[in-house]
Amino acid sequence: MNPQRARLHWNGQAATDAIHQAAARGLLLAAEHTLTASRQRVPINEGTLERSGAASVDEQALAAVVSYDTPYAVRVHEEMNASHLPGRSAKYLESVLPEVAGDVQSLIGAHVRRALH
Repeated sequence: MNPQRARLHWNGQAATDAIHQAAARGLLLAAEHTLTASRQRVPINEGTLERSGAASVDEQALAAVVSYDTPYAVRVHEEMNASHLPGRSAKYLESVLPEVAGDVQSLIGAHVRRALH
């Protein structure tokens, strides 16, 4: 009987780096998806608040941020008694998070899975 031999070279750091980069790409897409969903709800007067929305990722920390950058963004987000056009509301960012959570997980997971193949 002839035993078969195989040689395996494991480059753990390269695998870790590829997974990290893939997670960062997926995280950015997930943040952009969340931003798009929140823009459908952001109250509109002149559109300035909606246009100020941005998605960004800290690739080192693997942390994403979706933000709106006007002096009144927080007030409009938190003011529950204000009246808005149909489909537009306070909590325009916070309210979409539970709705997009599954999509966020899928986007990040898909990129990580691709990096592993």
